[in-house]
Amino acid sequence: MAVRLKEKYNTEIVTSLKNKFNYKNEYEVPKLQKVVINMGVGEAVKDSKKIDSAVNELSLITGQKPVVTKSKKANASFKLREGMPIGVKVTLRKDKMYEFVDRFINIALPRVRDFRGINPKSFDGKGNYALGLKEQFVFPEIEYDNVDSIRGMDIIFVTSAKSDAEAKELLNGFDFPFSSQ
Repeated sequence: MAVRLKEKYNTEIVTSLKNKFNYKNEYEVPKLQKVVINMGVGEAVKDSKKIDSAVNELSLITGQKPVVTKSKKANASFKLREGMPIGVKVTLRKDKMYEFVDRFINIALPRVRDFRGINPKSFDGKGNYALGLKEQFVFPEIEYDNVDSIRGMDIIFVTSAKSDAEAKELLNGFDFPFSSQ
């Protein structure tokens, strides 16, 4: 099965970026390399079952089993020991990445409450874009009744672009709904 956004990238986006930025070679054209989704689970310090539910939710959302991240240092004020699980993350590449981006743009973002577009200033200066979600309910895979607590997540879109302007143009090609600020 062919991925819709991957075909759109290969047919439309590459040619439009090549014309706009005057790339001589097709390999100079920026592309989406990976999508990293990180979910911090701070309440896992008190209850270790929270990590299991976060793993289940993130695996439902992405279709891939997440990695449990552990603390690197102990912090007495948070009752945190070194090596305790405090979050989960997933790195998506290739077809799973394109499928996630497609579902994220067309299904999840329109379900965000009071959505007026995503912030066009969230680029890091090297062509990567990061955004945060306050709750996991925007994804239709998550059933409201089966969730024990609301968790937010950070989503980072890593591109091969050398500047933010190139990356923004690439994400515009994928129909990212940037707000007009």
